[in-house]
Amino acid sequence: MSNAICYHFHPMLRACVRSIAFVLLALAAASASVQKIAPDLYAYISGNDASANSTFLIGDKGILVVDTGLNAAEGRKLLEEIRKISPLPVRWIVNTHYHPDHRGGNQVVGPNAIIISTHYTRRRILEALKRQSPRSSQIPATEYELNEVIDGEIRIYVGNHEVRIFHPGPAHTLGDLVVYFPQERTIATGDLFLTNSCPAMDEGDLENWVRTLNLMMEMPVDHVVPGHFELATKKELGHFRDYLAELREQVDGMFTKGFKLPQIQHGLALNDYRDLRQFPKYEATFSDNAAAYYGQLQRKAR
Repeated sequence: MSNAICYHFHPMLRACVRSIAFVLLALAAASASVQKIAPDLYAYISGNDASANSTFLIGDKGILVVDTGLNAAEGRKLLEEIRKISPLPVRWIVNTHYHPDHRGGNQVVGPNAIIISTHYTRRRILEALKRQSPRSSQIPATEYELNEVIDGEIRIYVGNHEVRIFHPGPAHTLGDLVVYFPQERTIATGDLFLTNSCPAMDEGDLENWVRTLNLMMEMPVDHVVPGHFELATKKELGHFRDYLAELREQVDGMFTKGFKLPQIQHGLALNDYRDLRQFPKYEATFSDNAAAYYGQLQRKAR
């Protein structure tokens, strides 16, 4: 009996094969990957959608890491991958914003690192830590000593590598940071950009968010490390920018005409962006994004 005939007469076998294939695909999707972007620069693409991607740059005496993941467990996964490449200490950690999925692994990845953030991010993290330990006046030293805070731009050097870190103003949150590696033509965006996906929106500023993405599009960039999902290029970055710009135009236009939020959400026409993944549990859908911008417009109108 041929394989084709055997397969035809065994539907249970077909179901088993499909199940095994699905499991293998799920396991592959759950595995983090490290991608070498340039000499000494690496992107860590998390296998956990709830945990952020990271970027790390290895210098001659220490390592700089951008974002450290959701918690200690995710931080350990990241550190294990770093240790496969270098034994040097993590001397700098950049937290692109205050959300836990981007800074939950700080203490594991770099217990003695200088943590770089904005004033807003520092304040929000300290507030969160106080809520976690209401009976204690002690805040963990690593988190408390966020001792490099910036409002504009700084440049640091990791060995011979220049790193530019800048705050573009309110966008995804009120305290985002972007990290640019000019020699490597690479940018780490935090959640200002997600590959082929809708973002969740904090109390930021969508209009300035689009301006920031326009600025990124003008920079000499070949590689884009997003806050979540696959390593990208300007093509994906531009598609994401176009989505936010179109959302802004449609919501603002209907808001100006006096439409209420449900009417705006129902009236959205975003067929060109149906390829973007949407995540209702994270409030990361077209409707959620429209609601967030609608709230921003209401606050500005007041």
